[in-house]
Amino acid sequence: MTETSPQARRLFVLDTSVLMHDPTALFRFQEHDVYLPVAVLRELDRAKQGISEEARNVRQVSRFLDELLRGADLASLERGLPLNGASGSSAGGRLFFAPRPRSGGDRARDEDDSILLTALELDRRHPDSALTLVSKDMNRRIRAVVLGLNAEDYYSDQVLDDVDLLYLGHRVLPDPQLAEASPEASGALTIAEPPGESLAANECIAPESGAPQYRVAGRSDGRVRLVPLVDYRAPAETVWGINARNLEQSFALNLLLDPEIDFLTLLGVAGTGKTLLTLAAALVQTLEQRRFEEIIMTRATVSIGEDIGYLPGTEEEKMTPWMGALMDNLEVLTQPSGESQWGRAVTNDLITNRIKIRSLSFMRGRTFLNRFMILDEAQNLTAKQMKALITRAGPGTKLVCLGNVAQIDTPYLTATSSGLTYVVDRFKHWPHSGHVTLRRGERSRLADFASEAL
Repeated sequence: MTETSPQARRLFVLDTSVLMHDPTALFRFQEHDVYLPVAVLRELDRAKQGISEEARNVRQVSRFLDELLRGADLASLERGLPLNGASGSSAGGRLFFAPRPRSGGDRARDEDDSILLTALELDRRHPDSALTLVSKDMNRRIRAVVLGLNAEDYYSDQVLDDVDLLYLGHRVLPDPQLAEASPEASGALTIAEPPGESLAANECIAPESGAPQYRVAGRSDGRVRLVPLVDYRAPAETVWGINARNLEQSFALNLLLDPEIDFLTLLGVAGTGKTLLTLAAALVQTLEQRRFEEIIMTRATVSIGEDIGYLPGTEEEKMTPWMGALMDNLEVLTQPSGESQWGRAVTNDLITNRIKIRSLSFMRGRTFLNRFMILDEAQNLTAKQMKALITRAGPGTKLVCLGNVAQIDTPYLTATSSGLTYVVDRFKHWPHSGHVTLRRGERSRLADFASEAL
């Protein structure tokens, strides 16, 4: 959906995928008219059953349409249903229902695609108006353009224009700027707000010289207070036996271990250490510091290959195959050197009893108290799903979201509309949240070369 001037009145034909993705899309086209092909209503009717997010969205669309149609007659349907709430106004956009035409004409080769046929017929009937087919389905947009229609993606759900603008969570400041800071006895500094974009809450700071590290702790009257961080790259500073291998991992460990941080997002490609760092911090705070009662692990169950069918067992047994990455890292953390086989078995049993694997499908209505929650593959969730999960957190709970916006497996989601991108942008100024983008892989030279060359 493209922004247009108020004078250029346009007609928008909505595809089923748009409404399944965002039920409020009906009301997001300002003063322009919206057309719903009858084929869309049939597809919505077929998709309304189930407990998936798409089915819930479809049912919400049906409620919106039922409210709009209340008291409507054939004449009002021909005039169009007002979408701005003012029935007597002509300035706002109106909703029309377009039946499938009897013939698609010579330009339509696929007689089975009723939505494209309807859009073609509407384009023929309104030659003086700019008609656009809006769809989240890339293939349908391609087919529409081939048939001579203007087709666009639905952009109203996008958080950013470009994923490269996404907040990183850390930055390097020039040494002269830090040299002019006002030091405190605790090691904290107070500096002038850097020119340009303001520093976000809990943003991590490194000077050009590389040390020491700081975190934004507050601001007042154009001044920013920076508190020192622990350098977990030092051999003596270990977390459950591991050290940070680069500056970004050190930033992540500081925020993971900070009791004032309730919500943390870690972004990065495979091999940057997101899962290993999070599990190490979770084990320390749960088993040693006893800050949390247990660790809750969950993830979006979106496969990258062929579906192998239903999985047997309990909720935890069904989720175990999806938790391969977490389990692989857990094996690394539960095999300390120099410990006997019996001692290792006791440690594994203790850790296993404090880690619970839960499915996102059963999160609605639950509240987690004093838990360390880990959400893996968060880039595959929508903004609404992220909100549903985050609002499950009760007092004393810390939620860490891990993901890579370059690896989205969910249909109709992109890096700029992912729920993970959404929460990173919305939480960056909240004083009890943090974010770090990890950019350096630390798996092996083979994995690093494959990431760059393949």
